[in-house]
Amino acid sequence: MRMLAYGASTDYVDEYIRIGETIAIECLVNFVWGVNDIFGTEYLRWPNAGDIRRLLQMGGGGVRGFPGMLGSIDCMHWEWKIFPVAWKGQLTRGDHDKPTIMLEAVASQDLWIWHAFFSVPGSNNDLNVLNQSPLFTYILQGKAPRAEFTINGTQYNKGYYLVDGIYPEWGTFVKTIPLPQGEKIKLFVRCQEAVRKDVEKAFRVL
Repeated sequence: MRMLAYGASTDYVDEYIRIGETIAIECLVNFVWGVNDIFGTEYLRWPNAGDIRRLLQMGGGGVRGFPGMLGSIDCMHWEWKIFPVAWKGQLTRGDHDKPTIMLEAVASQDLWIWHAFFSVPGSNNDLNVLNQSPLFTYILQGKAPRAEFTINGTQYNKGYYLVDGIYPEWGTFVKTIPLPQGEKIKLFVRCQEAVRKDVEKAFRVL
């Protein structure tokens, strides 16, 4: 657990539980595989058809008013307290004092993070992470569950995500409007920004 949580070396572990490097690494690998075997089918997975229906109901039902929304996507800098010293240069950005890695996540209103991607090292922003993320791989391969919904009489079969302004102009992203004009547009902006806070709340919990 110390190796997994704090990045402790096998030599450090050997000092207090008296097992060798090979056995310590083998125990760590077996523990991780055990977690995946026990919890993977429930938590560490892509949403199935039932989950998609629940996400669509959560986004479009009640007062939220975003039919077809699968969640909010955003990135955060995760501070790496115990990092390999040799990696410090590629993990440090000018606007952060300590080395960080980027976490991309999609979260729903009930704080279920059904997609999480830790990016490769480097000076990254949300766009760099998105270009490396496997989020849309299943969609491109035609393996993703269908997200069927209707808006203004038009049937759609792919859901969308709420994002902030840095994300590209893709059909699967719904961004806020930077300078809203008129009460109708201002209402949309308020609603979009409020619902997009789902992923921010998830980051606060983490």
